[in-house]
Amino acid sequence: MLAKNFSGFVLETGTDEAGRGCLAGPVTAAAIILPEDFEHEILNDSKQLSEKMRFFLKPIIEQHAVCFAVTHLFPDEIDEINILNASMKGMQECILKLKHVPEYIIVDGNRSINAKLGLKNSFGKQFSQEEIALLKSIPNQSIIKGDAKFLSIAAASILAKTYRDEYMDQIHEEFPMYNWKQNKGYPTKEHREAIKKYGPTKYHRMSFRLLPDQLELNFFEE
Repeated sequence: MLAKNFSGFVLETGTDEAGRGCLAGPVTAAAIILPEDFEHEILNDSKQLSEKMRFFLKPIIEQHAVCFAVTHLFPDEIDEINILNASMKGMQECILKLKHVPEYIIVDGNRSINAKLGLKNSFGKQFSQEEIALLKSIPNQSIIKGDAKFLSIAAASILAKTYRDEYMDQIHEEFPMYNWKQNKGYPTKEHREAIKKYGPTKYHRMSFRLLPDQLELNFFEE
């Protein structure tokens, strides 16, 4: 059973992201506050669960959450501010979307949720000074492999993964030759072969190494 709380605060928020290593599609973040008495025997890090089990847990998590938020950051923003900064910004945006201001934040990984606040970017949300001040004011702790240790981070990881998978299934219909319904944008051999044959799309991350020699890439013509 995963731990229910790290800080002792009632409104403790867990946050995580999904899709950082993908070649296409957004990086998706989620943040959630769970009630103090919430528990579920099979809730675990999303990477340890089957797709069927993640989608089974999704409505249970949403129904019981005090509040939650999900954010997609798309390839143009990822390419501009880099994937690590985009992952953190997605989680920061989720915190700001929550119906309750967290008393404490726990985040999966080894980087503070307050890192790189207020990046100047052309795409996506621009943080106001008030929002930056709010994010800076909330105490937080990064926890390595936190999604396998704390319920709220595990729940956030499941929401981030399932919402991202649903998005990839939608854009699969537009470009079925990349088989995103199956590979979800990850760098599988099949995905890279499709990029080699058809070129990248508007959903690909051009700052990523899509193929060994990107000079040969030509954009897919719609």
